[in-house]
Amino acid sequence: MLAMFLLSGLLRAQEPKITVLNPLGQPPPIDKIPMAPRIDNLEGKTIYIVDIAFTDTHQLFTEMQKLLSERYPKTKWEVRMKIGSYAEDDPKLWAEIKEKGHGMIMGVGH
Repeated sequence: MLAMFLLSGLLRAQEPKITVLNPLGQPPPIDKIPMAPRIDNLEGKTIYIVDIAFTDTHQLFTEMQKLLSERYPKTKWEVRMKIGSYAEDDPKLWAEIKEKGHGMIMGVGH
C-alpha cells in the first residue's frame, strides 16, 4: 500500500507542467469626466429628450414631452432621435444640444 502511494506520487511528479496565460490582459486606465452642473431651475430653458430608437420608445418619449410641457409650461421640451445605438456617436445632435439646449434626458429603453 505504501509502495503504491509512493509510486503514484512519483508518477504525478513526472507529469509535464503547463503555463496558462490570462487572455484579458490589463484594461487601460479610465479618465473620469465629471457630470455637468445641475440647472438651478427649468424656466425658459430648452431640455432635449433623446431617443436611441429602442423598440417602442418613441411614443413613450413623445408622451413624456406632452406631460412635461403641461407640468413645466415655461420650459421647451425637444424630442430628438439619435443616430445609431446607445454607444455610437452623433456629433450633429450633440452640437445642436450644446448650441440650443440647457439639458438633456437620454432615453435608453424600457
